[in-house]
Amino acid sequence: MFIRIHTAALSGIDAVRVAVEVNIAGSGLGLYLVGLPDNAVKESEQRIRAAFENSGEKMSGRKVVVNLAPADLRKEGASFDLPIAIGILAAMQRISPRLLEETMCCGELSLDGSVMPVRGVLSLAIAAREAGLKRLILPQENAAEAAVVEGLEVIGVDSLRQTIDFLNEECTLSPATPQSVEEFDQSANRYEEDFADVKGQSHVKRALEIAAAGGHNVLMIGSPGSGKTMLARRLATILPPLTTEEALETTKIHSVAGLQRFDGLMTRRPFRAPHHTASPVSLIGGGQSPRPGEVSLAHNGVLFLDELPEFGRSVLEVLRQPLEEHEIVVSRARYNVAYPANFTLVAAMNPCPCGYYNHPTKECLCSPGSVLRYMGRISGPLMDRIDLHIEVTPVEPSELQSAAVGESSAVIRERVIRARAIQRARFRGIEGVYTNACMNTAMLREYCSLDAAGEQLLRRAMERLSLSARAYDRILKVARTIADLSGREQIEVGDVAEAIGYRSLDRENWGK
Repeated sequence: MFIRIHTAALSGIDAVRVAVEVNIAGSGLGLYLVGLPDNAVKESEQRIRAAFENSGEKMSGRKVVVNLAPADLRKEGASFDLPIAIGILAAMQRISPRLLEETMCCGELSLDGSVMPVRGVLSLAIAAREAGLKRLILPQENAAEAAVVEGLEVIGVDSLRQTIDFLNEECTLSPATPQSVEEFDQSANRYEEDFADVKGQSHVKRALEIAAAGGHNVLMIGSPGSGKTMLARRLATILPPLTTEEALETTKIHSVAGLQRFDGLMTRRPFRAPHHTASPVSLIGGGQSPRPGEVSLAHNGVLFLDELPEFGRSVLEVLRQPLEEHEIVVSRARYNVAYPANFTLVAAMNPCPCGYYNHPTKECLCSPGSVLRYMGRISGPLMDRIDLHIEVTPVEPSELQSAAVGESSAVIRERVIRARAIQRARFRGIEGVYTNACMNTAMLREYCSLDAAGEQLLRRAMERLSLSARAYDRILKVARTIADLSGREQIEVGDVAEAIGYRSLDRENWGK
């Protein structure tokens, strides 16, 4: 008998429909898997045989051929266990085919017949809905994540036996309930860190507020213990809550990477902080079985690179494309996948190898040449893509001992949300542009016009600082964000001056 079951395979962060075709006929014995399966899929035979035995079923004594179509798409992972097992049982007439025509299945089988969670189920649920299917059967632990897809019944199962009984309509399973909007909104702003914990550093807080409001990249330069890491970890607390669309896309990425914790949509913006020993592949993604890298896991959130000069030169250079394109395309001999990578880069570094160059009280032991070599580990093109260069100075003991409490993250976040609302209205109808940092040259001409005083100041800065055209554009974008935070339609000369002031590494040349 021939039967066809619906499932899907992951490709990037999306899922591609796969038909599990099972045929039991003719002479011969054994199970034959075809359709470009990887080792994990090939090993499913032993898991399925053991699951059958422990679920009160038996494998057919005839020749069983299972084809995973399309045959030219490589199938990876153990999520094909459940659909293959259901297909074999349906071909053996142990499962009624009535519900199978409008059902997609996925799940890994344990030897005792229980159904184990798999990665990427949100992408599979979206693929099932787009295919016009009515329901998705998947592991119970994955049900909350897939339930956020509207127009699809998500049936969570614990075992192969339970799945068989459901498809034979011998038991009733209720569809999973999606996460409510109230739960989504309430959990979005719960953070352990808060800007109120930071003593002093008012100029750095102001720069981070601008970065959050406009989606700008930040580099903090300061001596050890000045608070760079503490400040960076609080940037996510002032970012606007994820929209539903952003949460769906972010959850898809983390689910495909196997990092989702089976509790529905992600409600907090991601904060990723890879160690400086990270490889280029771990940062941009890829590998033998392609997975998203850190730049994609930070999508819609923050990528924090501490001790920036300690990262390998080749690692840092791979950031140049995603910082411009907000996407990373991984091309290999066997595959070509694209991952979204629209993140805010926050980097931190010491001013020199010993860390005390220009320190107010401690003496720097580094030679001028070693300082230049240390700073030279970061290429000019990468530095050009960072909007805000901030000098972080040590906090005075009197400020540390002060009982005064600074502005909380909630207060700062409200200003950021208002500025982002202005930008959403400005860029309404323009696909892929949501913040000032995403503006192209044509948008800069339209939305970042300067008065005579502003143009003169910026022209003088370009000449004195030897700024590139990219730096010129980024100053305009930052000035636009500063004006948005103040609620002004027109960029004023003070906004331009403040934006220039955040190019601290370029200012080293001022007056030369």
